[in-house]
Amino acid sequence: MIPRYIVDFDPAALETVQTDMIIIGAGIAGLFTALQAAKDRRVLMITKKSLFDSNTRYAQGGIAAVISEDDSPEFHRQDTLIAGAGLCDPEAVDVLVHEGPDCVQALIQYGTHFDEEDGHLALTKEGAHSQRRILHANGDATGYEIVRALADKVQSVPNIEVWDDHFVLDLLTEEGECVGALVQKPDGSRVIVRGAATVLCSGGTGQLYRYTTNPEVATGDGIAMAYRAGAVIRDMEFNQFHPTSLCYPGAPRFLISEAVRGEGAVLRNIRGERFMDKYHPQLELAPRDIVARAIVSEMELTKSTYVYIDITHETPDLIKHRFPNIYEFCLNYGLDMTTDWIPVAPAAHYMMGGVRTDMNGESSIPRLFACGEVSSTGVHGANRLASNSLSEAIVFGRRIVERTRALPPLELEARTGYTSERIGAPAGKMAERRLKLQKLMVRFAGLRREAHGLTKGLEELRRQAPLYQTEMTTREAFEYANLLTCATLMMEAALMREESRGAHYREDFPDKDDLFWRKHTLMHRERGIGEEFIGDV
Repeated sequence: MIPRYIVDFDPAALETVQTDMIIIGAGIAGLFTALQAAKDRRVLMITKKSLFDSNTRYAQGGIAAVISEDDSPEFHRQDTLIAGAGLCDPEAVDVLVHEGPDCVQALIQYGTHFDEEDGHLALTKEGAHSQRRILHANGDATGYEIVRALADKVQSVPNIEVWDDHFVLDLLTEEGECVGALVQKPDGSRVIVRGAATVLCSGGTGQLYRYTTNPEVATGDGIAMAYRAGAVIRDMEFNQFHPTSLCYPGAPRFLISEAVRGEGAVLRNIRGERFMDKYHPQLELAPRDIVARAIVSEMELTKSTYVYIDITHETPDLIKHRFPNIYEFCLNYGLDMTTDWIPVAPAAHYMMGGVRTDMNGESSIPRLFACGEVSSTGVHGANRLASNSLSEAIVFGRRIVERTRALPPLELEARTGYTSERIGAPAGKMAERRLKLQKLMVRFAGLRREAHGLTKGLEELRRQAPLYQTEMTTREAFEYANLLTCATLMMEAALMREESRGAHYREDFPDKDDLFWRKHTLMHRERGIGEEFIGDV
């Protein structure tokens, strides 16, 4: 159903550009990896918008790393494994918790200014963390500060070239290896880029859902193009919904950071009643999947579309100092965090699955690497521990750079092209098709799922398959094709996994089944769907 390439092309008719490393996307994964690689090679960064447009920019809470003397890698490891609901790869988690602190120091050396208290790095606590290990910047603007620092540095390094407003259409492979990418320029013309290593840093799939904390660029491009190229995709059923996004008329689904609960905020239903004691002993600091489903249950019980998050018992000075951006954003809509309960509801937030990689970030296709949310390293399991994502990106970004130093260069000549019988332009407006897809995903593959709905949803998705055989030329069409691919993979994986684990909840299989389902779901364009036991990478 899904073709090898989404456009036809002839290498002989296209310009070819050669570099050492190709990085597709930006965010903390792309920026950090580029800076590490540029010490001894040429790097080309390709972004479909700009260096500043990524999920990282909107990350509020912070970055998790063992900094305090009261903390330890073992504590961080245990918290991560518990949140991951039995599906983390222990080796990947060990890599994260032991190498994370050094990589955070590298961020600081690149110019990132984390908040301090009394001359020491300020640390906070978030859901499912047993210790205070979350570094933050400007209160609740951690991601923005990291992107600012790294982007400033990237723009000053001669070995890094940046192509903004370029769309990567597909990955190119020859003799089983990834040799580069086919790229569409802003004027619609196309170019082939070849490099010894190609690194996907393209983010997640938040735009699969109507309500998401992700920016418009999060359309699953990297996962979709890797799948078309023949890479193994893993655990697509595990899509995390953040429990608390602003739910207020006229306002976007703005993220209300987990750090707000970490600093003592409580959840109340529309009757004003705290309710988390009914669902988990950790109350508001339970893992995200549990809090999100608890909120939905309370919404249903009270026939409401939201619950409240209440931090009014804290001092106004603390709230304004610790959460200046959230405070200002809410105030713009007439909501004062110091005196008002803030209406919130869950929204799509983070993809735990993605391109399966080994401990050096390499996919099942040689020379193709994945870093950040697009990857499935094994760190997050079935439910990502808060603030582990930024740590994962820099830890595995550094490992990718070390691994690629051993790769031989490529020949310059591009040989492989692609032709098919494509029929006309895609029918209908892409914006309408995208909204219809988002509503379908909310209905059948949201926080709660069951076989009948997933089957019905897949039937509808497969009716959209003729799109792949049309002559697509616009970014909107390419993004929709990638979203359609990711939606299909997610629903197929969710239908296969007949249990509830982490962020994947089946109403018809409400229990976790460690006897049969403590394993990963694998997907491959030619081999179909399969499974992999923990630690088999």
